[in-house]
Amino acid sequence: MPWMTAIENVLLGVDQVYPHATKKQRHDLSAYYLSLVGLGNNLRTRASDLSQGMQQRVGIARAFALKPKMLLLDEPFGMLDSLTRMELQEILLEILIRDQVTTMMITHDVDEALFMSDRVVMMTNGPRATVGAIFDIPFDRPRVRTEVLEHPEYYDYREKLLCFLEEQDHKKLKQDVAKHEAKKAENVNEEDSVCA
Repeated sequence: MPWMTAIENVLLGVDQVYPHATKKQRHDLSAYYLSLVGLGNNLRTRASDLSQGMQQRVGIARAFALKPKMLLLDEPFGMLDSLTRMELQEILLEILIRDQVTTMMITHDVDEALFMSDRVVMMTNGPRATVGAIFDIPFDRPRVRTEVLEHPEYYDYREKLLCFLEEQDHKKLKQDVAKHEAKKAENVNEEDSVCA
């Protein structure tokens, strides 16, 4: 909520999940997770005065403060610049390892998927999308970006993911062309029947 401070935004969820904890316990928990994401000095800053990256950190802090058994992240870094994205990926990985939270992350970024994931599930296109391919990612944890990028299999996996995506685009393009041709043929048949 833009009119609330960083800590008030985290407390919004914490108060609901831990109603029997003392006010101090809820405050300390919220402050702890804000500190973990680098916002320890911004507890009283209004969300509207925070950068997008900082606002994203507030959301991550709130999510982890709730101590979920499973976390669903839908394009959590999509609106961030590259440097902020990389920094938040590493912070998130540290928290995930420490708290051992099972996480499902939706992303369209192949490099992000390879760096963050133990398993990448690729989906087919369209409203009736299905699982198209599953890749178990072999990189050790904890992950260090330079080590992942230097891993002998990194670029092989990257190529496999990109090839899958290209195949999906080609299939969609063929389907679109076929639909267009069918529509065109249908229009020609209608014109022929009107002229007859």
